[in-house]
Amino acid sequence: MEKQILIKETDFERARKKIRENSKSKIMFSGTDELNRKVLEKEEIAVLLLNQKGRKDFHKQRNSGFNQVLAKMAKKKGIVIGINLDEIVNSEGKEKSEILARIRQNIKVCNKNKLKMKFIHISKTRNIYDLKALGIVLGMPTIMIKNL
Repeated sequence: MEKQILIKETDFERARKKIRENSKSKIMFSGTDELNRKVLEKEEIAVLLLNQKGRKDFHKQRNSGFNQVLAKMAKKKGIVIGINLDEIVNSEGKEKSEILARIRQNIKVCNKNKLKMKFIHISKTRNIYDLKALGIVLGMPTIMIKNL
């Protein structure tokens, strides 16, 4: 099994350096919205992990950090979109419902562009059947659920 590395950065040059140092590994990247776009355009990564916690929604739409432009770039490069499962588990109340709504929005965008999605859990391993059930509840099509 390939080694997986999670890179969390706020500066593009430092992120680029870490990505290139670990080019033989399966790289998961998580950063700000602008940084995510730059990395999608210019670097080779395997998974783009989208964090939903701490975002402010716009007046009439959700701010999920993912749109059709990023989806087309990810599709062209074969990048998998990651859902941070720890954010869902560790949040509660209104914050949890907002995170789930943003994830549902991302699932719709990924489904339209035929992108693969994956649940990423850092703290502890989860049962695959629970992940598939969560995917069904969030609106993932069966093709996406098979590849979880």
